[in-house]
Amino acid sequence: MTDRIYTAGLVVIGDEILSGRTHDKNIAQVASWLQVQGIRLSEVRIVPDVIERIVEAVNALREGYDYLFTTGGIGPTHDDITVDAVSQALGVPVIIHPEARAILEKYYADKGGLTEGRLRMARVPDGAELIPNRMSGAPGIRIGNVHLMAGVPHITAGMLDALTGSLEGGAPLISETVGGFIPESEVSILLRDVENAYENCQIGSYPFFRDGRVGSNFVVRSTNRADLDKCLKTLCEGLAEAGFDFTHGGI
Repeated sequence: MTDRIYTAGLVVIGDEILSGRTHDKNIAQVASWLQVQGIRLSEVRIVPDVIERIVEAVNALREGYDYLFTTGGIGPTHDDITVDAVSQALGVPVIIHPEARAILEKYYADKGGLTEGRLRMARVPDGAELIPNRMSGAPGIRIGNVHLMAGVPHITAGMLDALTGSLEGGAPLISETVGGFIPESEVSILLRDVENAYENCQIGSYPFFRDGRVGSNFVVRSTNRADLDKCLKTLCEGLAEAGFDFTHGGI
């Protein structure tokens, strides 16, 4: 674990997400898992089932961040084209991974056997490793800094669990919240000045409207506990001096 901030991008793939027919849950769970690994999710792109669009997003994010994750498009049907797109982005052919084939043959032995469609889930970019999938047999894929995972959230969760501890990361991002019925516009200068005074900290302001009143929760984030505590203390002192009541943990 180091003070360096490791970053990741995420490409969410699927027409069903863009149409609103399916509500994405993977962004939040990937972001939360990455924070525990000491990696910060820095950008998310949602793209359709179009190879050119996937290739563009994959190349941009794999080159821009330490890690890239994709969700969706690695199933058995004709529109599951993530493997093809990532292979094209990396300039390598698609192959049938022998270990993936063996896993699928075993999994489907009492479920009708390994059909042509099911065999598609053994396809990987040449040179890839497998990410175990304890839920449905079909593995995820890891090649370089790119990680291809399922679109089904509970299957994605299992793949993330299998990756836990395997990625190099920095210090996990930690946070503390303070909030109250405080209009953020009345403390915007205070927030700016406090954040500027602690270069290792960031302050997020999240306004709300409740019981006919305007308020805000302020989230202080840092990879350093001592810096975070100092920043939070300074912020609370500033809020008190400005005459605002606040609650630790937010409201």
